[in-house]
Amino acid sequence: MINRRQLLASSGAVTASGLLGGLSFPGIAAGDDYKALVVIHLNGGSDANNALIPTDGAYLDYQAARQNLAIPKRSLVNLAGSSIGHTFGLHSSLADIAPLYDQKRLAFISNVGPLVEPTTVEKVLAGTARVPPFLLSHNDQTSMVQGWSINAGNDSGWGGRGLELLPSSLKNPISAVTMDTNRTLVLGTQSAISFMPPGGARHWGTADLAFPSSEASQSLNRMANWQFAGDYEAEYARTMGNAIADQTRFVRAFQKAVAPTADFGTDDIGYKLRSLASVLPIFKSQGLKRQVFLIHWGGFDTHSNQRGTGANTQDTQFIAMAKALAAFDETNKANGMDMNVVSVVMSEFGRTLRPGSGGGSEHAWGSHWMAMGGPVAGGNVVGSFPSLVLGGTDDGDLGKNGRFVPTIGSDQVGATLLEWLGVPSTNFLNVFPDLANFQTKTIPLFRS
Repeated sequence: MINRRQLLASSGAVTASGLLGGLSFPGIAAGDDYKALVVIHLNGGSDANNALIPTDGAYLDYQAARQNLAIPKRSLVNLAGSSIGHTFGLHSSLADIAPLYDQKRLAFISNVGPLVEPTTVEKVLAGTARVPPFLLSHNDQTSMVQGWSINAGNDSGWGGRGLELLPSSLKNPISAVTMDTNRTLVLGTQSAISFMPPGGARHWGTADLAFPSSEASQSLNRMANWQFAGDYEAEYARTMGNAIADQTRFVRAFQKAVAPTADFGTDDIGYKLRSLASVLPIFKSQGLKRQVFLIHWGGFDTHSNQRGTGANTQDTQFIAMAKALAAFDETNKANGMDMNVVSVVMSEFGRTLRPGSGGGSEHAWGSHWMAMGGPVAGGNVVGSFPSLVLGGTDDGDLGKNGRFVPTIGSDQVGATLLEWLGVPSTNFLNVFPDLANFQTKTIPLFRS
């Protein structure tokens, strides 16, 4: 397997044509056993109480607790069948993904959040539970659900650590990929992250990575191969070289990609997923085996004006998200990637069941996540659905504001996803140290 250091090393200057000439990887057979995990993080703590809503008798509890935030029952998009003791509907803004649930391609994970160990409402209220630090903090809880642990001792994420522990036969270059500046989930303890903006970073000043023979491209690559005695300068050149090598691969892959015909919408989430959907078949054809992609998107810190038609309301953002997700799934199927791609939609925490004073909601804990794709055992809700009663059996808030104590740990979801990628269960505790406290390490998220 070629790593980036080897790719850049030579007896003389590395030329642009050397980097751009091809994208095959020795020892990897094209199309064999490709799997891509796409993690979409909704920034700000999305209010999942208004995403997945019971339509049976529990709707009355929801309506009483949510007050002005409640979605009218008549406007809900009903989901087929029943699951975990309830019938459900979706926010009308999520109508585009409802068919995926009915087609058993979409599942919800109920009341999930960061946990150190399984705990109870009683212990939380009594202050005797071991809980993650800085609950209700955006930055800290984002890091926790993406892989930080009170026992890990570093700031890497579960995606990055998991990729490092794959069997050697499943490892390949450009495996941990972020599509923006966020990186925790795909950060490993000793491996590099690749940054893949939509379309690739083709232009570096006057250098165009799509044209290897140009003087500007050759000069850029010679700069990346300069030798320095100082550690700082040497590391800078090495990092620059790695970045050029990554972008070379991405630019060439995007040049081969076919633009999807599905309607992804015009929002940034659609732009990113459209770009990713176009290039996944190229990665598969190049013989890559495993990749994890991280996308951060949205502004869901809705302390006020959560409902309505404004650009920053949850209602409007849900429309953009659902359209992009449906188009992503449609494109993956059309490209023959149906069983190769799994997408997960997560957020750092849920929000209070009780509305806030400004037509919004406040930071909470447990939330509902989504998983989508052919391998997913869709058409159901995994876990246990919380009681939608303020001060009820799942409310861990002394003020009875409806902050649910999670019944599924985010580490359990991560372990399930990594197991699908091929990480042996014997390595789970190396990725998720806190799973030592859980009798059940995974959840039933995939088809048997």
